[in-house]
Amino acid sequence: MKIRKLDTNNKKDIEQFINFPFNLYKDCPQWVPPLRSEMSLVMNRKKHPFYHHSTADFFVVESERDTLARVAVLNNNNYNQHHHSHTSFFYYFDTVNDTSVVQVLFEAVFSWTKEHNLNMVVGPRGFLRSSGIGLLVEGFEFLPAMGIPYNFPYYQPLIENVGFEKQTDYLSGYLDRTQQLPQRMFEAAERIKERGNFWVKTFRNKKEMREFIPLVNEVHHKAFYKNPGFYPTTDEEFRMIASTMIQIAEPEYVKLIMKEDDVVGFVLGYPNISHALQKIKGKLLPFGWITILNEKTKTRLGDLNGVGLLPEYQGMGANILLYVELEKTLRQSPFEQVELVQVDERNFKSKSDMETLGVNWKKRHRLYQYSLPQ
Repeated sequence: MKIRKLDTNNKKDIEQFINFPFNLYKDCPQWVPPLRSEMSLVMNRKKHPFYHHSTADFFVVESERDTLARVAVLNNNNYNQHHHSHTSFFYYFDTVNDTSVVQVLFEAVFSWTKEHNLNMVVGPRGFLRSSGIGLLVEGFEFLPAMGIPYNFPYYQPLIENVGFEKQTDYLSGYLDRTQQLPQRMFEAAERIKERGNFWVKTFRNKKEMREFIPLVNEVHHKAFYKNPGFYPTTDEEFRMIASTMIQIAEPEYVKLIMKEDDVVGFVLGYPNISHALQKIKGKLLPFGWITILNEKTKTRLGDLNGVGLLPEYQGMGANILLYVELEKTLRQSPFEQVELVQVDERNFKSKSDMETLGVNWKKRHRLYQYSLPQ
C-alpha cells in the first residue's frame, strides 16, 4: 500500500481519480455521480478559476493495481485572507472501509498542509463557495440534492479515528404540500408589500434571469458576509457558478424580493435531477442532456439551494415575504416536496426561519477540523 500524488497533466491519473468513486459506489442506490466533464475541469490548472489565486493537489492510496482511497487538498488563499487563517481544505474524500488506508491518506494531507505553512485542516470543503459542504453523518436513505456530497456511513468513524473533530453541522430538510402557512401570514405579506414598497420579481425566461444574477451575488455577499464559513468569490468564479445555476434552474422557481428597484432577498429553486445523473453515469455526451431535460419535467422533487435576505430588512417583515414565496414556489410547481439545502446550524436566524416554515430536518453534513501540532 502506498500514497501517490497525481500528475494533473497525466490523463491516466485524472481518469484514476475520477473513476474511483464510480467503482466504490456502483451498488449504492443513493449515490449520484458527478459530471465527468466538471471533474476534469476541477483538475485542469489552466482553466479552473480556483487556480488563479490558490493551489491544490490530488492524492490516491494504491495497492498493486487497486485504488483504495482518494482526496484533494486545497490552500484557498481567498478564504485564508478573509478569515486571517492558515487553513487547508480537503475534498473529494472517498475510501474503502479500512482504518490503515485512511491513516496513510491523511498523513499525506497533514504533510501537504505543513509544507504550505498552514496549521489547520477543515473539510470536506470544495473548490468553489457553491460546492456542497461536509461529510454526510445522518440521512443516508435519501437521494442527495444537486451538487451535495453523499458518502457511506463508515466514513464518519474512519475520519474521527484520524483525529478530526466537529466544527459545525449543515442541515437539510423537506417541505411538502401537507404543510401550509396560516392565512394571516399571506395577509401580512400583502400589507408589508404596500407599506414597505416591497414586491416580488418573477422571471419569464433564462435571458431575463441572466440580467439579475450579478445583483443576486451582491445580496448573497451582504447577507452571508458575517457567517463563519463565508468568503468572497472572484468574478471568474462567480461566472462559473452563475453558468451552472442558469443551466439547472427554471425561471418559475427563481424569485427575488425587491424593495423599489433594489434586490433585498432571493429564492433559488431547481428541479432535482439526481435520477437522470444516475442514469447517464456522469456522461453528458452524446445523449445525456436529453435524459436530464426529460427528468426536469418529470421529477416531483425540487431543491431550494439558495434562500437569503439582507439582514437590515429582516426586522421589517421581508422575511414573511420570503416565507410566503417559498410556499408559493412549492404550490405552483409540480413538486411534491422541496428540499431546503445545507443550513449552517450556527446560522440561528435561518435555521429558526426554516423551522417556522415547517421544514423537517432529515440530513446532516458535518464539517470537520484538525489542528496540526505546533
